[in-house]
Amino acid sequence: MAIFINETTRIIVQGFTGKIGSFHAQDMINYGSKVVGGVTPGKGGQQHLGLPVFNTVKEAVQQEGAEASIIFVPPAFAADSIMEAADAGIKYCVAITDGIPTQDMMTVKNFLRRFPKEDRMFLTGPNCAGTISPGRSMLGIMPGHIYKQGNVGIVGRSGTLGYEAADQLKSLGIGVSSSVGIGGDPINGSSHRDILEQFEQDPETKVVVMIGEIGGPQEVEAGLFAKEHMSKPLVAYIAGLTAPEGRRMGHAGAIISAAGESAAEKVAILRELGVHICPSPSAMGETVAKVLASL
Repeated sequence: MAIFINETTRIIVQGFTGKIGSFHAQDMINYGSKVVGGVTPGKGGQQHLGLPVFNTVKEAVQQEGAEASIIFVPPAFAADSIMEAADAGIKYCVAITDGIPTQDMMTVKNFLRRFPKEDRMFLTGPNCAGTISPGRSMLGIMPGHIYKQGNVGIVGRSGTLGYEAADQLKSLGIGVSSSVGIGGDPINGSSHRDILEQFEQDPETKVVVMIGEIGGPQEVEAGLFAKEHMSKPLVAYIAGLTAPEGRRMGHAGAIISAAGESAAEKVAILRELGVHICPSPSAMGETVAKVLASL
């Protein structure tokens, strides 16, 4: 199963012919992802990396049956690219772009809400590492070789901590069903809770790892959802235990602005909700191993 993408998912790359888009498109192709083309306005009809280039996403959907898209478009134009994908009928979109203005993301969120829920595009990011279903498909910028196929789901705001979790799991012989980066911006396409709901419905996923950080209520909301609606154990690591209040720490969304948003407060609340807590980033693998052994 896996969530969002598998070996049959037909993928397009928006910003296909640019330097960054080209590099990561080739990496995804090498991994085995079913990339069927890309979009660069004004370059339609050309070939790039042996695949067709389209002027619009709608053309790519009509001619290649594209289902998923990845955004490598500069911040000033990225929001329009995301909305174009949704309007064209793309089912799942990953926005890699960092630095999309917050106001633009508010426009994107309002635009997506115009669609009926059953027809609404699922968006992860921006400012994320993407999504990978190991051994099946990669829609992102992660190093695919560190992921082993298995039954642990990973969702995180931090791409590098997601890599760390996958690498620790692999070293213990534990594999991943899917790993999803939701991005570190204040307004992102999907929350931890949204992804936990998807993992709960996936029969292959047995345990889920949530990697959070200071700022915002998302991790606590996810913990409340897990307590009420998840049958699968949830393991969490919250970064930023020593971060001072009021100072941005790396991600645009990583700033403590209200009660309950510090790492210590989140850990305390999640522990009360029955979530298994990783005491440090180096303990993610061993914590998951203990939880799996107890099933």
